[in-house]
Amino acid sequence: MKALRPFIPFIYFLLILIPIQGLGQISEAGDSSNNKLISAASEIIASASTCALITLDDEGRPRVRAMDPFSPEDDFTIWFGTNSKSRKVSQIKNDPRVTLYYLDGDASGYVMIHGIAQLIDDKSEKEKHWKNEWEAFYPDKNESYLLIKVSPIWMEVSSVPRGINGDKVSWQPPMIRFNSN
Repeated sequence: MKALRPFIPFIYFLLILIPIQGLGQISEAGDSSNNKLISAASEIIASASTCALITLDDEGRPRVRAMDPFSPEDDFTIWFGTNSKSRKVSQIKNDPRVTLYYLDGDASGYVMIHGIAQLIDDKSEKEKHWKNEWEAFYPDKNESYLLIKVSPIWMEVSSVPRGINGDKVSWQPPMIRFNSN
């Protein structure tokens, strides 16, 4: 968690930018020109040791915590395990809009995914999305273990070493919009 502290002001700044969608380069997820962005996002996510999950509390304040996510699905759906009684669960029930932030392993870029979170308590999904090293945290995983599934709405990618730069004026990085269901 200490490693994320220097980035908290930056994350708050990014949350302020969420409504600003008219800046920078925006493209659709199915667009073949996105291969570079998709590839870079996949590399950054794979190199990140944790992910910041940002929810909104009942007063609308952003709440940030480090998470141990599963690898993204092909459509960048992200799954997490959590304690069914955690604050993030009640925050997601109240407002399912979340932001995920992955910092590249060498801190040279990032991926930010804005999406809609769902709480999943399905036994087969819980078995599918389980890490044995979590045994100590969930002694009764049938009751205390819950899944969070984040379906992406849009994703920003920034990585100077990979040639993915923001707009020269606004610094808004390239954005991919996903098909929302």
